Amino acid sequence: MLTIKNLRISHAGKSGKPLFSGLSLAVDPGEVVTITGVSGSGKSTLLNWMIGDLDPNFKATGELWLNDVRCDTLPIEARHMGLLFQDDLLFPHLSVGQNMAFALPARICGAKVRRQRVEQTLSSMGLADFHDRDPTTLSGGQRARVSLMRTLLAEPQALLLDEPFSKLDAVLRTQFRAFVFEQIERQGIPTLLVTHDPADVPQGGRVIDISDWQHSHV
Repeated sequence: MLTIKNLRISHAGKSGKPLFSGLSLAVDPGEVVTITGVSGSGKSTLLNWMIGDLDPNFKATGELWLNDVRCDTLPIEARHMGLLFQDDLLFPHLSVGQNMAFALPARICGAKVRRQRVEQTLSSMGLADFHDRDPTTLSGGQRARVSLMRTLLAEPQALLLDEPFSKLDAVLRTQFRAFVFEQIERQGIPTLLVTHDPADVPQGGRVIDISDWQHSHV
């Protein structure tokens, strides 16, 4: 369970003008809650606060809980949150398999065991024998899948998606979106999705317009 309690994010300057205030939200395991709102409304700033990387031009009050552990007081690496951007951010100097192995927890020891784990993952996503491929040779859809599975190999307890589908063409977008939601449901990961596109919202999923918290709750 991912829970935000009474979050207020405001400008750190003299004005102290709030981006939004009073935001409370609970996300169940395997659920995707979509955050919408106009540009500049604070969607990405919300995600930055959640991962522990809030811009110093902003200040925040409120609490972030993940599986009964309060996270907003913890450093980034202790929060166990995965973040997927619209850019795949694969390391160009590493092979596909090395990119994915980079995310494996340290407790998975030994080169052979780690390679086996990566190869199993690649096979499960339809990319068997891609371990030694140069990531620059991959298609956009393949790069997107590798980026997602690299994030999931880190075993995050929550997932934050920041416009992850926006740079894909219509066909790839539909396919990748279905792939992402399938993985989230299968692994039971509470997820927040930031998007401008209503088509990205999972069927029957909750949608929260962040601008609702800029007026009624300020």
